[in-house]
Amino acid sequence: MTEPTSFSEIERRFLASPGRALGRVATVSSDGTPHVVPAGWTFNEKLETLDVTGHDVQNTKKFRDVVRTGRAAIVIDGIAPGDGFNPWAIEIAGRAEAVRGPDALIRIFPVRIRSWGLDHVT
Repeated sequence: MTEPTSFSEIERRFLASPGRALGRVATVSSDGTPHVVPAGWTFNEKLETLDVTGHDVQNTKKFRDVVRTGRAAIVIDGIAPGDGFNPWAIEIAGRAEAVRGPDALIRIFPVRIRSWGLDHVT
């Protein structure tokens, strides 16, 4: 993977805004099969990471995949309200860390960030 990247100002505003707590997390199984599941997340402004949370996350396949590979991605997307079809999304992929404990989570350190349509929702 390449060097970490930074979020743009519009991406930071979007991620820090309330009401967008569900995304789709992608990991890779030991046999190379993609694994994509919905999951909760928060933006860690101090570390500039996405912290993936959820019920008993420490005992999930996505957590085990991250322990094994150290990589993950998340997509947060939707359709902006109003007239017309205005999709928006942000995709964050990179190095990932499985953090164990009572507040277990998967921390994604962005290496690649792609976004579009965020101006419709920020």
